[in-house]
Order: sequence, then C-alpha cells, then structure tokens
Amino acid sequence: MSLATRQRLARRLAATGDAERERIEQDIHDGLQQRLTALRMRLALAAERFQASGDVEASAALEGFGRDVDEAVDELRELARGIYPALLTSSGLSAALTTTALHAAQRITVQASGVRRCRPGIETAVYFSCLAAIDNAAKHAGPAHVSVKLLGTGDELRFTVCDSGPGFDMNRTRTGGGIANMRDRISAVGGTLTIDSTPAHGTRVQGSVPDPWPDATPNGGRP
Repeated sequence: MSLATRQRLARRLAATGDAERERIEQDIHDGLQQRLTALRMRLALAAERFQASGDVEASAALEGFGRDVDEAVDELRELARGIYPALLTSSGLSAALTTTALHAAQRITVQASGVRRCRPGIETAVYFSCLAAIDNAAKHAGPAHVSVKLLGTGDELRFTVCDSGPGFDMNRTRTGGGIANMRDRISAVGGTLTIDSTPAHGTRVQGSVPDPWPDATPNGGRP
C-alpha cells in the first residue's frame, strides 16, 4: 500500500470518527442536557410554591434535588466537551485548547501566535493530538507544568506540547497507543510529529502541518 493510499485511508477513518464524536456531542446537548435543564426549572418552581405555602422542609428538599441536577448538568457538559468540543467548531483551535487548559487538573499554559482558523480536519487532528499529549503528561509527569504552543506561518501550522516531568529513555520505552494515534492523526493531514524525551529533562511533542489555512491551496499549489 502506497503512502498516499495510507494517508487517504487514515483521513477517511479520522473523519468518520470525528463526525461521530460531533454527532454524539450534539445529541447530548440537544437531548439529555435540555431535559435535565427543564427538570431543574420545574424543581425550582415547585420549591418556590412550597416555600410560599409555608412548607419549608419540602422546599429545602426540592432545592437540594435542584443542586444535584445542576451538578449532573455540569458533569454532562464536561463529558460532551471531552467527546467533541463545540468551541473547536465555533471558535477554533486556540480557544478550544485554552478552555481545555482552564479545566485541567494540572497547570497548563497555552500560547498562540499567528494562528487563524484552519481547515476543519487539521483543527481536529491538532486539537486531539495536543489533548493526547496533555493526557500522557498527566499520566506520566505527575503535577509537572505543561505548555502548549501554537505557531502559524504563511504555509504551516506548528504545535508543541512540553512537560517538565521526569521524562523517559526513548530507546528503552515502548511506544504506546497514544503516541501512535497522534502520529496517525497528523500523518493523515499530511503533517509530521516527533517525540523528544530524556530522563530528568521532560518530554516534548512537536508537530507541523503544511497548508493549514482555508484560503491556501493544498498540495504545493496544485489545483
């Protein structure tokens, strides 16, 4: 199988998976989340009626149920964001990664320079690759600081995810599924990805994708 054929197959598989994730996220938002929000409103109205009638105990119980529903809605939103972030579609790569950093357990900084809206497939590939690198850092680098940098040039989008964790010996550590998936994703959009890590010096994931912008002509200017 030629490289071009493998890339076409990888793009097709990635696009199918991404479309399914986006559909699930939309179904959660339009279905279960809306029903829970409506239930929260009904509980609030019922609590007000019991309060007005003097049944303070029943009113307090309903308010407690309402807070439980609020927590469930928040958890559902987090789940939906993890499946496919709506912000990636509406506002692009920088906004989606910045929001991810704000909700992360570890300390993450995001810097972006020269980055504008990319073609959808590229935004998705880079976003989920950065997410996988952040997840690997959370698993293996502990509370170490993680930095995400995005750089857009005239004909390329570059991204780097670094952590200040313990690092590892690349000659003695077998590549996991997360790294393989990152490489497949970036390769599917014509890019490259490298991993650099040494013990006591952290880990650096670097990638670049050519012709990322919607107004750019892919394949080196060929129509």
